[in-house]
Amino acid sequence: MTSAKALEQTLSSRTKPSLWDDIAYKQLISHFSRITQGRIVIRFENDTHESGQNQHDAAVTAVIQVHDKLVFRHIMLSGIVGAAEMYMLGKWSTPDLVSVIRVMCLNLNILNQVNQQQSLIRKSVLRFARFVNRNTLEGSRKNISAHYDLGNDFFQVFLDKSMMYSAAIYLSENTALPQASIHKLDLICRKLQLQPSDHLVEIGTGWGGMAIHAATHYGCHVTTTTISQRQYDYAKSEIERLGLQDKITLLLKDYRELTGTYDKLVSIEMIEAVGHEYYDSYFKTCSSLLKPEGVALIQAITIDDQRFEASKKSLDFIQRYIFPGGCLPSNEVISRYVSQATDMHIYDLHDITQDYARTLHDWRQAFLANIDQVKAMGFDDVFCRMWEYYLAYCEGGFTEQVIHTAQFVMAKPQARHLKSLRM
Repeated sequence: MTSAKALEQTLSSRTKPSLWDDIAYKQLISHFSRITQGRIVIRFENDTHESGQNQHDAAVTAVIQVHDKLVFRHIMLSGIVGAAEMYMLGKWSTPDLVSVIRVMCLNLNILNQVNQQQSLIRKSVLRFARFVNRNTLEGSRKNISAHYDLGNDFFQVFLDKSMMYSAAIYLSENTALPQASIHKLDLICRKLQLQPSDHLVEIGTGWGGMAIHAATHYGCHVTTTTISQRQYDYAKSEIERLGLQDKITLLLKDYRELTGTYDKLVSIEMIEAVGHEYYDSYFKTCSSLLKPEGVALIQAITIDDQRFEASKKSLDFIQRYIFPGGCLPSNEVISRYVSQATDMHIYDLHDITQDYARTLHDWRQAFLANIDQVKAMGFDDVFCRMWEYYLAYCEGGFTEQVIHTAQFVMAKPQARHLKSLRM
């Protein structure tokens, strides 16, 4: 994860007032004046600029208080990633960060125009960062470590007791996050039609929640693998605590190093860490690990088909600061690689996008409620604002459906008696 200290040092040379501040201010206000969906209110010193739909028609209103004129210059130089960086440094604030993200999502054409104006030097730096963060065998370990090895205690601050770091599925408005997480795990097991005689392979252990649920409630054997040392240590401890060593085989291996054949396969929001250069290898591996009658379930965060090619070449806030090496596939990309690289077919697709928006909301509320615990771990204000922005960024993106989440059930040629389940 890019150091917040490095960000502060980089920007220290830009803190002096400049003629460019006034130019950038006018340019950015000009861009925002073309907003057509939602409403945005920007306040700076004694000025207030309102753009977009009127207060009664706007589905969402974003109110931004700018505390430093550097914000405008930095956004014009660094694009929308620059807006995130300025928030991290406390240079602007808002009473509702998710609403700001939602208005941004509703006006992607405006954001694209702002991004196009960022400096050539900045674009070159971001392209180089994407190249450096490729998901080779060694690169994947480095990228995963950058995120997940922040510490198990850190993630326990906002995740529920299942330690599931993926979209939950809520049965009703009254369902709490812990119940929604368990329901998601059980739904996956039922979609895979797990039996006690099955051997399930899992690509991406997380903290062991899926493997433990499948072994405990469905009696099957599970082989699960991770490349995060911290997650491996946590999952190993939980498996031993529950006495499941005879049911769960825990590996510290890259998915490309797995061998053998299995009855069922599951991979929950791991494909985002694969990288588009390695989709062919990922899907071929999934297929090769399954018996001729095997079934796989892959839960994936996806991007619109129309935006996939452009996203491959960009480096957004999450790729820069949260998930180095991350890349979202699209539904079309997943379908294409399944058909071209495997003998499987997609049997069922279940969209759970709005469930993820609610999951992110619950995580963010827990994170903010326990912010003092995070700081007690040694994380500073910049880090905390970065994570607040990340959680709000995702919640807003899912709410406005510029990113999606779905469960894909895939079947080998001899698979029979499959079922489409939603609840």
